[in-house]
Amino acid sequence: MKIVDIKTFLMMAGSPDKKEGSSWSARNWCFVKVYTDEGIVGIGEGSGWPRVVQTAIEDLRPVIVGEDPTNIEKIWQKMLVSTMGNGMTGTPGSGAMNAIDMALWDIKGKALGTPVWNLLGGKVRDRIRAYGHAKTPERAIELKEQGLTAIKTGGVHRTADQVEAIRKAVGDEIDLMVDAHGPPWYNVKDAIIVGKSLEQFNLLFYEDPVPPDNVDALRRVQDNVDIPIAAGERHSHIWGVRRLIEEEIVDVVQPDTGRIGGISQMMKIAAMAEAHYISVAPHSGSLGPIAEYAAIHVLAAIPNALILERVHDDVAVRYEVTLPHIDTVDGHIEVPDKPGLGVDIDENVALAHPSQGNTTTPGKEGDGNYEPGTYNEHLYVQTRYRRQANLRPPASS
Repeated sequence: MKIVDIKTFLMMAGSPDKKEGSSWSARNWCFVKVYTDEGIVGIGEGSGWPRVVQTAIEDLRPVIVGEDPTNIEKIWQKMLVSTMGNGMTGTPGSGAMNAIDMALWDIKGKALGTPVWNLLGGKVRDRIRAYGHAKTPERAIELKEQGLTAIKTGGVHRTADQVEAIRKAVGDEIDLMVDAHGPPWYNVKDAIIVGKSLEQFNLLFYEDPVPPDNVDALRRVQDNVDIPIAAGERHSHIWGVRRLIEEEIVDVVQPDTGRIGGISQMMKIAAMAEAHYISVAPHSGSLGPIAEYAAIHVLAAIPNALILERVHDDVAVRYEVTLPHIDTVDGHIEVPDKPGLGVDIDENVALAHPSQGNTTTPGKEGDGNYEPGTYNEHLYVQTRYRRQANLRPPASS
């Protein structure tokens, strides 16, 4: 069997003005189909910067056409050495390799008549626990009523008050998580102060409390806050998360199934993490549904799977483009059992929602994340002012 062609589908989910009702901003999804001379077609997805990823996939076409798609590791290595002359791969290059690698696993599963999870060692579990997102107690109650048993909230403004309100609304049986990513990001001291104020709520994890650029900063938070620390969604490949795992700076590693470099890299990261008793909870907030399927197969096959991030009540097109869409039932996702990934896209739906841009300036004036009067500075990291009002002290103080 040989690869004969590759095709990309770039689409927009949602609208820039959020008229479709989802709380999520508009996102671009880049799907890929890899075609073989035996008529087997594999599907994948690349994220991180989808419009740029699409171009990178097209650049990789001559690298993979003519190869045997079942030689997945060989092709992955060939893609890596073919792009290294351009400098560090980064998320665009990694996202392109990711999409192709995912499609190759899909092809191999279809060729052998077995699900991808079976190629990864077989199932450890039949269901994957999933969590949703809530900014308010009202939304948290909605998710609980849908059967979810884990909820993540976020933001960097009076975070402890927000968590306390949600905890009171949903009770002690629901696992809560906090994503503290910017912009603006906390500096190390502020991240520690906020983290200590959250200890009383027994979080499942405290995510991205400081920028990902400085691993030593995250280590300081880990050493000073008694909550499991989670990070890793913005990194590429095993080398991007190596220090986080080897130096046990995180308790939960969060590779993004659309930009980490593919299912091949996900499995290697999971094995690295297992050796350090670190759990795996893939990032999925900006992903499309194909990469989500890939995450489900990986989580089904690894022993240290923790939970899957999932967008609940998303824009309608998410459920229209995916064939089929997997629902969350009683807080869990059933592992698919069809050959390959077990999913396809409706190409007409994808083509009917063309991309309209890819970058936005996060936040808005008065949302509380930036200090008053500073939104137009668009700072990456910001020291908090009005500290008594914004950085709630621990309950014991």
